[in-house]
Amino acid sequence: MANQKIVVDPITRIEGHLRMQAVMDDNNVIVDAMSTGTMWRGLEVILKGRDPRDAWAFVERICGVCTGIHALSAVRAVEDALGIKIPKNANIIRNLMNATLYCQDHLTHFYQLHGLDWIDVVSALNADPKKTSEIQVVISNHALSSPAYFKEIQDRLKKFVASGQLGIFANAYWGNPAYKLPPEVNLLGVTHYLESLDYQRQIVKVHTILGGKNPHPNYLVGGVPCPINMNDTGAQGTMVNQIWVNYIRDIAKDTIKFIEEVYYPDLMAMAPFYKDWFKIGGGLSNQNLLCYGDFPRYANDLSEKSLLMPNGAIIDGKLDEIHPVDLKDPNQIKEFVDHSWYQYPQPDAGLHPWDGITDPKFELGAGTEGTKTDIKWLGAESRYSWIKAPRWNGHAMETGPLARMVLAYAKKMPEQTELVNEALSKAGVPIQAMFSTLGRTLARCLEARMMAREMLRCVDELEANIKAGDEVAANMEKWEPSTWPLECKGVGPAEAPRGALGHWCVIKDGVIANWQAVVPSTWNASPRDPKGQLGAYEAALLGTPVAVANQPLEILRTIHSFDPCLACATHVLSTEGQELCKVQVR
Repeated sequence: MANQKIVVDPITRIEGHLRMQAVMDDNNVIVDAMSTGTMWRGLEVILKGRDPRDAWAFVERICGVCTGIHALSAVRAVEDALGIKIPKNANIIRNLMNATLYCQDHLTHFYQLHGLDWIDVVSALNADPKKTSEIQVVISNHALSSPAYFKEIQDRLKKFVASGQLGIFANAYWGNPAYKLPPEVNLLGVTHYLESLDYQRQIVKVHTILGGKNPHPNYLVGGVPCPINMNDTGAQGTMVNQIWVNYIRDIAKDTIKFIEEVYYPDLMAMAPFYKDWFKIGGGLSNQNLLCYGDFPRYANDLSEKSLLMPNGAIIDGKLDEIHPVDLKDPNQIKEFVDHSWYQYPQPDAGLHPWDGITDPKFELGAGTEGTKTDIKWLGAESRYSWIKAPRWNGHAMETGPLARMVLAYAKKMPEQTELVNEALSKAGVPIQAMFSTLGRTLARCLEARMMAREMLRCVDELEANIKAGDEVAANMEKWEPSTWPLECKGVGPAEAPRGALGHWCVIKDGVIANWQAVVPSTWNASPRDPKGQLGAYEAALLGTPVAVANQPLEILRTIHSFDPCLACATHVLSTEGQELCKVQVR
């Protein structure tokens, strides 16, 4: 029998245009994979010639899910170029905004974007609400735990099914043999899906208070746009006063409670039924990992002693040898376009982002089946993605929560090490289990626990610093272009929820001469490079068994474990309401 070809297009639920191709052998095991970004991102071109102080507002629109982190990276890039130092309050507030994003983003990812890869919604109809209640009482102290409560959710779900329309639960592979949870645990998961859908809206109120809005809060080159006056009693505008500080503290405490009583226990309750997934989907995770580092404790200090999240790279699985990552070194990070729909002056040569070029060249090459408007299969030997192939010292890298947790664990950073050891002990698996699809999912949950605590720490630090007499939120000494050098360049390192994020800018004569962003999903969703090295998504699918070829739940499970985010505003319905997502098996 010839190898089967599987195409899932699009694979993301709300987060952009991603197509995955896989080839299975006679045993339904994936032996090859290709990751295709099907939409061109042209914001770098749009930014040329603009005021660098406005760049954050443009690049923030790259995504509506990872709210604010592109803006943070962008203002850091401009501040680095212009030599601007931010005040202590600005650093704290930025960390608080970012920690808030992590909590909201990780919760949304697990329940709304990834959880249904593990939870069979329809199976929940067969659950005994009393048994679900008993499970809830055992795993946590969550207040919503009565049999009547779970029965109410089950009845609501039955109405969906009886109507013939599953609504938000439509278009899935319910009943697939890859689902392993008993009905009662499925009901638990569905219930908390709905709870988290409501609760994550509460978390991001912090962005509205400090940044004026969500999902695209305001940032400012030189600090944050938050006037500070603890004695002010007004509730309008983005004024940091005692009322809002107390309110944010309450949100932080509630966030800790929700993650500790719902998210973490749910995942740990599900894990025993999917222990085989601690051995599937590792890909590059046990080989090459990349982090830039973030959450500086001290303003304007990105050294190791300051960072809550580590800087470093692991190559060839050598956990005892961590390499420092320098985003300004022209030889460390380079993007290649050998298999991407872009062109460089010198083919097969990589470019550092400061020298990056966004010059599209869409053409279908060897191995392609179909036409430009109806592509059946993209050949790996030619160009097949709108995503470039970034490499660190020539290596394909995985980035994200797993990379951060493993690097921190390897560096023996106390907070991360404690969280990892506790979870591994509870799950009854060794550290090697982290290098997997389920390990990647677990790492994100552990990070959410840490970030909820970081929210509370930041609030307390902010209040203490203000009460000590510091009410400065921005440094405006170099705001005017007349104070700038004629030519300069900078980089803004950040750790987005999905991984290592960098914006590189070149400023000439007061305007942007070049801008390049290398985002987490550029690293992870990367196509092949001139050496033939697979990107993280592609590598992670190799060796994955698929139970039902035309219902490739296993592909969704592994790719969603990365929390893929290609761009925002993907709509999988046509203007006539017709479903556009399809799976092809040949």
